[in-house]
Amino acid sequence: MSMNAQAVEQFLRELQDRYVTAFAMVDGGHFHRDGWIRHEGGGGISCVLENGAVLERAGVGFSLVHGKQLPPSATAHRPELAGRNWRAMGVSVVIHPRNPYAPTSHCNVRFFIAEKDGEPPVWWFGGGFDLTPYYGFEQDCRDWHGAAKNACTPFGAALYPKLKKNCDEYFFLKHRQEARGIGGLFFDDWSEGGFTRSFALMQSVGEHYLAACLPILERRKDTAYGERERHWQLYRRGRYVEFNLVWDRGTLFGLQSGGRTESILMSM
Repeated sequence: MSMNAQAVEQFLRELQDRYVTAFAMVDGGHFHRDGWIRHEGGGGISCVLENGAVLERAGVGFSLVHGKQLPPSATAHRPELAGRNWRAMGVSVVIHPRNPYAPTSHCNVRFFIAEKDGEPPVWWFGGGFDLTPYYGFEQDCRDWHGAAKNACTPFGAALYPKLKKNCDEYFFLKHRQEARGIGGLFFDDWSEGGFTRSFALMQSVGEHYLAACLPILERRKDTAYGERERHWQLYRRGRYVEFNLVWDRGTLFGLQSGGRTESILMSM
């Protein structure tokens, strides 16, 4: 199968709707849907639920943006892409539960294309999911990584250890020498095995996120807690924000490419 950006877009739009429906059911509240247009080209839909019964803040965003000049964050590792037109699409999810015993979770899946007249397009997939507990539970950790492994199983035994290692190395606060959470999966610049196989991996990761996080959220959302636990949650959440502002490639790309600030910083 040759590259099919329309199929990827359709999957991502449907995935956003599935995420919104699933988390709204857990919380009992409603997501506010906000469509936006990017001045340089493209736009997206941001869905946000705030001050819910279970979710303090939850964001599920879809974006499809394009332009003629790639920002430095994109060409630093791929200088051969300079001067190409580009398109980027993806779904990004950040879930901040109200209960300190329920972990923050994050998922992102994306597709990037760089094109130039007379030359074949350069494309790749990226994404993954990771978990940031404020209080650790062995069962939650086992379940989370079990779902991550299941997402990789159809693609060979060697894939899960590779993507797990990528995640551990990427979501690391170098200035504090500490991990942001307990990891999960992470991949980028991915085109191994051709379009069909790469697209299938992105789909599997996106679809297994709910299987990974919903059982943990249901298990912990009603745990009794007090001001001590709440204070610790807010303190540790600051580390989550630090990573996104200092180290996250997606944040840097979004800001440098003229994206919508409110959507890029949705995880704050």
